[in-house]
Amino acid sequence: MGVIRKFKKNFADIFKKMFKKQNARIGIYGPPNAGKTTLANRILRDWTGDAMGSVSHIAHETRRARRREGVTIKTNGSSISLDIIDTPGLATKIDFHEFMEQGMDEAESKRRAKEATEGVIEAVKWLENLDGVILVMDATEDPFTQVNVTVIGNMEARSLPLLIVANKVDLAEASPSTIRDAFPQHPMVSISALEGKNIDTFYEELAKRFG
Repeated sequence: MGVIRKFKKNFADIFKKMFKKQNARIGIYGPPNAGKTTLANRILRDWTGDAMGSVSHIAHETRRARRREGVTIKTNGSSISLDIIDTPGLATKIDFHEFMEQGMDEAESKRRAKEATEGVIEAVKWLENLDGVILVMDATEDPFTQVNVTVIGNMEARSLPLLIVANKVDLAEASPSTIRDAFPQHPMVSISALEGKNIDTFYEELAKRFG
């Protein structure tokens, strides 16, 4: 019986290796203007020399999910390979008047609002196909938002790994400790995606959570 059990175990290990996903599929989520695309660009520039997309001070600049496969990150003598999905900013309500306030005409504003709404739906659907989430929060804002609580609750229900990123710590009014106190059940790293502050610690946490 011992030989049979050993054979079964060895076969199971080989089977798992044969069908194990090569890359963990990680989504970057968060509210508009939290710095999701800035972080995605930082990751890609550091490890591929490329970029994910353009950024803007106008909310909902990213209105479609963008995916980059096989991004290899090396840290602490090891490496992980990830598929990075940069998702549109999640919001409970998108009003076309917000775009008009940025100088756009009514037709353009309504088009953008429609695309942004479709982007939110797409981002939510992506949660069904992820291996983990990087939840980016603006460290200058109140973390207790419906968006943040919903994403965290969704990931907890799925028992999938989650890494919270307190972004924009380069700003004087940033308070990453407020985010840590709000969601102490999850690991958090404080960074400035724009300036690259503490980015090495971020990569170490990525390897721990998703490697």
